[in-house]
Amino acid sequence: MHRLLLLGSLWLVVPPPASSIFQRPTGSPATPRLQYLLEPLHAAVHTQRGATATLPCVLRALPRNYRVKWSKVEPANYRESIIIITNGLYHKNYGPLSPRVRLRHSHRYDASLTITDVALEDEGRYRCQLVNGLEDESVSLTLHLEGVVFPYQPSNGRYKFNYHEAKRACEQQDSRLATYQQLYRAWTEGLDWCNAGWILDGTVHYPIINSREPCGGRLLLPGVRTYGARDKQKDRFDAFCFTSALQGQVYFIRGHLNFKEAGQACRNHGAAIAKVGQLYSAWKFSQLDRCDGGWLADGSVRYPITTPREHCGGLPDPGVRSFGFPSKELRTYGTYCFAGK
Repeated sequence: MHRLLLLGSLWLVVPPPASSIFQRPTGSPATPRLQYLLEPLHAAVHTQRGATATLPCVLRALPRNYRVKWSKVEPANYRESIIIITNGLYHKNYGPLSPRVRLRHSHRYDASLTITDVALEDEGRYRCQLVNGLEDESVSLTLHLEGVVFPYQPSNGRYKFNYHEAKRACEQQDSRLATYQQLYRAWTEGLDWCNAGWILDGTVHYPIINSREPCGGRLLLPGVRTYGARDKQKDRFDAFCFTSALQGQVYFIRGHLNFKEAGQACRNHGAAIAKVGQLYSAWKFSQLDRCDGGWLADGSVRYPITTPREHCGGLPDPGVRSFGFPSKELRTYGTYCFAGK
């Protein structure tokens, strides 16, 4: 378990010691032995947006009059949404995943769930439950999308989003609000950001690698610092967005263009001006590396650097650099375009 340390009004998430991660607390009951379902070899399945992923669920025996129910735990409200129910002969799909899911059914004991054209919102925890009267049992699996988390704020400055505006802003940039697990993973990979932002479950955090005065003080340990749950309507922060692989290509058009001309230049090539999430995805997955600032769909100007060098911002780490939101009338920059497959 992660520990929460209260420091003034700020909570700090501290990961458990490595030696304690897999220890069962003294006196806690052991996990009930599964009679019909096989424990999956791996509890997590890793994939990317646009791919096909299969979550394994295999029976060791077929009880009489059984059903298998697949559901997904929604991170925004912790409710379970039914995806599919089968009795081995017939099945029925439910909810928004319905058009993209099927049972693999490679043999009579196989109740594995296959998701096609994986979307950003598909990441999360899934449950395969055998419904058999008093002998119900289940296994849980997690679908992880490989991706990148990026902080996002609007053109009018920091701390302007309530929760619903932050959620909408991420979606407009080809991304979605990050989960806590995605933000934590990004912190372990080096994300260091001093501004607090909303995540999908309605809590507010910021990840710190290098402790410093403007970010809680030098005495606080590195970590994902949290303000906890906040009022989704009234409280205002930035957003932490998550995106994954692209089904298309981001490329740069050189020129001295204003914002309107940048959009037209992309359309002249049969493309659209790239969104912020698309640029981050191209940087992460296609190693896009350009020293040229270019317009993006939200009116910001950014450029992706995979090999840091002195004349490209001078910062020691790879990243997507930003010039902020300059006047849209300036004819100073090129443009980043996105062409879908």
